[in-house]
Amino acid sequence: MKNYFKKSDFNPEVTHGVCPTCQENTMLISMTRDFYRCVTCGADLEQKVNGVIKYIPRININPEA
Repeated sequence: MKNYFKKSDFNPEVTHGVCPTCQENTMLISMTRDFYRCVTCGADLEQKVNGVIKYIPRININPEA
């Protein structure tokens, strides 16, 4: 029987912070290196590091919508 479960490079990171969408002190789970998801409201956030780590709501630009 083949092993259908390949080893992936997905290593989620869990951090704490204040979500700018729901204003709650919550856990944030990394989906990629710079993108996190709020556990409370499910908002996708982008991490910006410029001396201070800040999380800003991610905006999807979809020309078809």
